[in-house]
Amino acid sequence: MSTTRPYPPGDRGPESSGASGMSGEAASDEPSASTGGRQVRRLRLHGESGVVPLARDFARQALYAWGWLPAATADRRAAAEDVLLVVSELVTNACLHAEGPDELFLACDRKVIRVEVSDRGAGQPAPRTPHRAGRPGGHGMFIVQRLCLDWGVVRTPGAAGKTVWAELGAPA
Repeated sequence: MSTTRPYPPGDRGPESSGASGMSGEAASDEPSASTGGRQVRRLRLHGESGVVPLARDFARQALYAWGWLPAATADRRAAAEDVLLVVSELVTNACLHAEGPDELFLACDRKVIRVEVSDRGAGQPAPRTPHRAGRPGGHGMFIVQRLCLDWGVVRTPGAAGKTVWAELGAPA
């Protein structure tokens, strides 16, 4: 886990507008919801096939709904592509190293978009050290670490699995 925050993962600290983890307020199964200036979307992936393109398409639709796309500038387009890449990497990791993803959760406020992928795996994701750019495979968490403001893992005591989360800055 890479987080260095002095407060729990998913808690952005004293700011009231920050995206937080999967709380009761975001527990709705509705495709889109807005909660106090924060917009959320949730996609159940357990038992689905083709989950990586399904998750990317779902995230792309959310980015359109939230005004990130279509992008008016190259910076805004790059920010949206970074979100789609992080979604792909986290879902792919759940496919390769866990028992497949159970759920994709996206939350967006004016400053941050949060991506969460829940799975039933027991492993701990980490960037490969040392990172070897010329070798195939093993770049997913390195990419997430480089693109995101922060990322980490949340486990619920007594429950199987984990949620891997990552936060990216909203385009200016």
